[in-house]
Amino acid sequence: MGRVTTTKLARMKKDGEKITMLTAYDYTTAKILDEAGIDILLVGDSLGMVMLGYENTLPVTLDEMLHHARAVGRGTENALLVADMPFLSYEIEAKEAVRNAGRLIKEAGAQAVKVEGGAEIAETIKALVAAKIPVMGHIGLTPQAIHQMGGYKVQGRNSEAAQKLLNDAKVLSKAGIFALVLECIPYQLAKEITGSVEVPTIGIGAGPHCDGQVLVIHDILGLYEEIRPKFVKRYRELGSQIKGAVTEFINEVREGEFPTLKESYE
Repeated sequence: MGRVTTTKLARMKKDGEKITMLTAYDYTTAKILDEAGIDILLVGDSLGMVMLGYENTLPVTLDEMLHHARAVGRGTENALLVADMPFLSYEIEAKEAVRNAGRLIKEAGAQAVKVEGGAEIAETIKALVAAKIPVMGHIGLTPQAIHQMGGYKVQGRNSEAAQKLLNDAKVLSKAGIFALVLECIPYQLAKEITGSVEVPTIGIGAGPHCDGQVLVIHDILGLYEEIRPKFVKRYRELGSQIKGAVTEFINEVREGEFPTLKESYE
């Protein structure tokens, strides 16, 4: 099928073809998702919670992102590989943002980076794009700003907040992003934003009118119980299945039922 590119995503929006994106944090999962035909693999800083056990995404370091992005890259042949820029790796100054994003591209094999924030980071995005680094934007609920937002809350519910998000989307589009994640905003607002910008929008808790959808792989597989947002659909409950398999293994070993001669060498 060939590698998905930013220009292909633009064409998909124009043609009305929905875009699919899931997170991946390791080689094996990336290989499975890539072979299944996913359009975009996101090495999200959500790995801090689902892989490393942090309370939120804020403690994730650039070195941790590089480590996981390298693994995902080794398992990816067709999907566009996007890596999150972790907290404080791009907010301080544009030169540092370019240096850090460049490491994700050069050392980890990512084809693009994702940054959170609105018009206030437009100049940083311009600097990244000028350095030939494709950038995916992210507005609405931005997990790196949860302390400022007062927790995980739906954004853009009043007219003033909605207008700011609409303006942010337009500013980021003009700054050069190739796609825009819309997280936890009313679906009517997401529909308006999607129709107002040229770049594809990818929703997560933003309704059905976005150009694409993204979820965390651990959420759709039932592997992460600590947070269960309304927008998540569980396609499988692998967590309970894994516990069941482990329980069977423990019982069979303790009762002398495993291994049998079938699993033994002569």
